[in-house]
Amino acid sequence: MRKLIIGILMAATVMPATAMAQSPGELRRDRQDIRQEQRELNRSIRRGDHPREVREQARDVRDARREYREDLRDRDRAWGRNDWRNHRQGNRALYARGNWRAPFRYQQFRTGVRIQPVYYSQRYWIADPWRYRLPRPGINQRWVRNYDDLMLVDVRRGIVIDVIRGFYW
Repeated sequence: MRKLIIGILMAATVMPATAMAQSPGELRRDRQDIRQEQRELNRSIRRGDHPREVREQARDVRDARREYREDLRDRDRAWGRNDWRNHRQGNRALYARGNWRAPFRYQQFRTGVRIQPVYYSQRYWIADPWRYRLPRPGINQRWVRNYDDLMLVDVRRGIVIDVIRGFYW
């Protein structure tokens, strides 16, 4: 009975954080809105609008960017994404680069791009993500090593979902 109550209390404390975190679609729309606001601000500057209006628009853009960064941090906390950072500080040998070479040159990838299967073939998969305290990948997703970087790739479509640069020392 005691374990059940403790489990319910733990679940109740985690639920609000997960419920408050924005979905990737909402974050994407927020980012698009910020870009649109920045474009409008640039147009106002070029048109020579009143300085007070330009300052207010600039303040709005700054505030929107700050809120966006806070939402990203909330999402990362809710997903437990930064657990690996703390773990890496205490287990440096686990994250050592080692003698790792690929038959292709290093290339930086960003989220949303489609990559060739040679970059995410099975030989580059991270077999046990929990060993590095990484979030569990979803269905048809794998953590893939790309030199010192780590990518979460949808192996069915070849789309990069997430990138952690400089993951290995």
